[in-house]
Amino acid sequence: MMPATTGGDTVTATQDILQHTEGGVLTLTLNRPQRKNALTSAMYATLAEALDRAANDAAVRVVVIQGQEAMFSAGNDIEEFLHQPPAGTDSPVFRFLRAIATFPKPLLAAVCGPAVGIGTTMLFHCDLVYAGDNAAFSMPFVNLGLCAEGASSLIAPQMFGYHRAAEALLLGEPIYAEAALEVGLVNKVLPPHETNGYTQQVARKLAAKPLTSLVETKRLMKGAQQAAVLQRMAEEGAIFGRMLREPAAKEAFAAFLEKRTPDFSRL
Repeated sequence: MMPATTGGDTVTATQDILQHTEGGVLTLTLNRPQRKNALTSAMYATLAEALDRAANDAAVRVVVIQGQEAMFSAGNDIEEFLHQPPAGTDSPVFRFLRAIATFPKPLLAAVCGPAVGIGTTMLFHCDLVYAGDNAAFSMPFVNLGLCAEGASSLIAPQMFGYHRAAEALLLGEPIYAEAALEVGLVNKVLPPHETNGYTQQVARKLAAKPLTSLVETKRLMKGAQQAAVLQRMAEEGAIFGRMLREPAAKEAFAAFLEKRTPDFSRL
């Protein structure tokens, strides 16, 4: 990790997550394009720690999570997930989910290209989401022999309506940018080359506002449901961990690695 400070602004470079603080805005960039920004345990830990620090850092007023113009995130790194599955609620992925669900300050996301699995479910906990017109949001947990995570089984039906949420979670097929705008998952659709920059403009606008007003308004909007969100995350996490060890998930992951269609006919 190599921090550099210039005029009160900070840039922190790591291999897979870039952190840049400027004008009260902390930008977390998923930076593993060679693996389609698939998230590893180390990346989850870095994100969780960054959010925890930002929550208590007076110099950070707003946080932005972004990828690149062609890719937000392919979700979990499947190979690592197979060899090092999450070990309980203190594992990095669950720490990240709790951190993003309870983050008290404005949290924005800029999403271009595919946003798979947790690449989509993390967005339910962001306050504002801006998407490139090439964005594709998918939650293919059932297709992997797993269940929903990130409290998506609670929030998606509330946001999309039950039938659209069922379509997204049971079929696991992509929701494209304009449809995501229609159901309220994103606030605005832009050309991919404008998305990160536009999100930064909005973040700077928020950073200029009184932080206590932003924090209290967000708390009032989200506070009544926060306990239910955390409870659902824990429930999903327990079921997810069990299903990860069952035959359907083993077949799905084997098929993924072998580049074939999974066969669930006997399961």
